[in-house]
Formats: sequence, structure tokens, C-alpha cells
Amino acid sequence: MASLIDQLVGFVGAHGILAYATLFLAALLEAVPIIGSVIPGTTIILAMSALIPGGELHLVPVLASAITGAIIGDGTAFWIGHRSKLGILNAWPLSRYPGIVAQSETFFERYGTLAVFLARFVAPVRAVVPITAGALGMPPPRFYAVNIPAIVLWALAHVLPGVLAVTILHRYGGFAHPAALARHYWMPLVIVGGLVAGLAVWWLRHRRGINVRAKRPE
Repeated sequence: MASLIDQLVGFVGAHGILAYATLFLAALLEAVPIIGSVIPGTTIILAMSALIPGGELHLVPVLASAITGAIIGDGTAFWIGHRSKLGILNAWPLSRYPGIVAQSETFFERYGTLAVFLARFVAPVRAVVPITAGALGMPPPRFYAVNIPAIVLWALAHVLPGVLAVTILHRYGGFAHPAALARHYWMPLVIVGGLVAGLAVWWLRHRRGINVRAKRPE
């Protein structure tokens, strides 16, 4: 993975515009069922966001690339499930991974509509919940009403921590160039982004638990 990040930094330095296409594809492929489970899209986005403070990349295009890729990826998976219904969950290639499908169905049954939101921050089911939501008959307007805000928050949670961490280390840590931080300190940036995403999920689950308890009759 260190070699991959090193190559990405070099790639961005030589082909800045194509870097946004890489971010778009990373976010899109991460939403593809099964394939998304092995694509290090989140790691790529976190690492490349560390290049924003140095000017190699720019914040708005990075966010736009990640958000657009994720919306298209999740939306495509949802519509495949919506048109194919439950049969798609038993078809290839999903039929080869019954454990992941079962985990996604359980996740969806437990959290309902909120599962579409939470799945954006839970790697094992992120790539399967959209197609499951479609297969189980979730109305498209409801899916997009939950999915798009989740993707925007997901993108912010994975881009801004890297920008903030690199800016602070560059300004107060004595590092000469932000690209050096992205090259040598990508793992702490990934951890920071993961913690932010994890805290967002914990807060949402905690809030949901409070709401559920409040609605129970005494």
C-alpha cells in the first residue's frame, strides 16, 4: 500500500487533471457490489486529499469527483437491484458471497431506511446495501433522499481530516512541503479519517437509539 500511495503522489504531480478522474473512479468502483469490497477507494481519497494544502489538488474538484463517483456508483447498484428484485441477490457474482449478502440484508432489516445512510461509513456492507435496498423495494425518492446526504457527509469526513492534518503539520511541524507528508504519513491520515467516520456512525446510532426509546409507550 505504501508503494501505491507513493505512485499516486508521483502521478498527481505529473498529471494533476487526471488525478480527479482517479478520485472519481475510486469512489465509483468502491460502490460496485463485491468489487467495492477490495478496492481501496477510501484510502486513495484520504491520501490524495493530503495534497490539497500544497496546491497539487484543489478542494472543490476533489469533493466533486468523490461525490459524483459515489452517487453514480450507488445509484447504478440501486437501480440494478430495483429492476431485478430479489433474484439479483442470488445471481452471480453475489451468489458466490452469501455471507456478505446476508450481512447486508440483516443490516438493512435492522436499520431500515437509515441503513442506506449508515452503510456509507461501514466498509463491509457499503458496496452491497444499495443493491439490497433496490432489491427489497425501497422507493427511489426515499433512497436518494438518504443516500445523497450520506455521500456528501462521507466525502467531507474523508477529505477534510487529511487537509486539516497536513495543514497543521506543514504550518507548525516544520515540514517543507505537504506532498512529503502525503508520501510518508498516509497511514495516520487514513486513521484520522477512519476515526471521524466512525464517530459519525456512533453519533447517528446513538441518536437513533434515543429516538426509539422516546417513542416507546411507558
